[in-house]
Amino acid sequence: MAVNRESRNRIIGCIESRAVSSNLARTRFCHPCLEGSETISALAARDGVSRKFVYAQTRKAGVALADAFASAVPEDEVLFELPVSKRWLRQVMVALTLICRSSYRGVVEFMRDLLGVSTSVGNVHDVQQWAAQQAAALNREQDLSGIRVGLHDEIFQGSRPVLAGVDAESTYCYLLAAEAHRDGDTWGVHLLDAAQQGLAPDYTIADAGRGLRAGQKAAWGDTPCHGDVFHIQRQCEGLANTLGNPRQGRPVAAREAASQAQPAALAGVRRRLRCPAEAGTPDRSAGASVCLRHPHADPVAQS
Repeated sequence: MAVNRESRNRIIGCIESRAVSSNLARTRFCHPCLEGSETISALAARDGVSRKFVYAQTRKAGVALADAFASAVPEDEVLFELPVSKRWLRQVMVALTLICRSSYRGVVEFMRDLLGVSTSVGNVHDVQQWAAQQAAALNREQDLSGIRVGLHDEIFQGSRPVLAGVDAESTYCYLLAAEAHRDGDTWGVHLLDAAQQGLAPDYTIADAGRGLRAGQKAAWGDTPCHGDVFHIQRQCEGLANTLGNPRQGRPVAAREAASQAQPAALAGVRRRLRCPAEAGTPDRSAGASVCLRHPHADPVAQS
């Protein structure tokens, strides 16, 4: 049967249109699979195909996407070169400790294994101290006049106190000094140094530390120092948790009240026994009952 050119083109067009529509259909149910928005079973039932067919098309789509976004640069191709100097090596040491939170020995291993540079823990420590001195010089040049509210506290590095001051609005740390003491003189000296950089807050917020408050009073005079809410909130939460426990609240509260009241009762009995002329004839039976009571006895259980 002879087929003219027009009929042949019409047949070819139908075949191509069906192929295109089939590809579009496959693409439509590959998207939900890759996104995870529909299950494989639901897609297979909707399009009238098997789950195996859906899995195969999804794998093909995944491979195509990976190829589309794959880097055209080979893995072993050199991307760029760095001019390595001693200054750059010191910057790497500082960056590893401050950014990556690496230990000194971790810096030594990084320099040896990746850069082929031999160094020691002592050298890493010296570099950190050098960087701290450079940072301290820059910090002393900062203008602190824009700070309106200061937050002061004492933190500890082991057993050594560290005096800390932070801007409440920007969280900029304008004071971080490790000292041997945390008395008023030590706080006062650091606050006077900060005042020379323009620090004159409207008020500060701190805990009830005596040295902290005495140092601020000596350095800044009448600048208010408001109390924080953390410590009292923690105490109230602990008390609320204890009293809120129906199995422990009442006995524990009564036991603590008894342990606080018992020393005063004992002191009163001893005072009356020592001074019969002032207190009259002491009630020795009462004194004996107080003294013989166990210090951890539960008054609720005895009542």
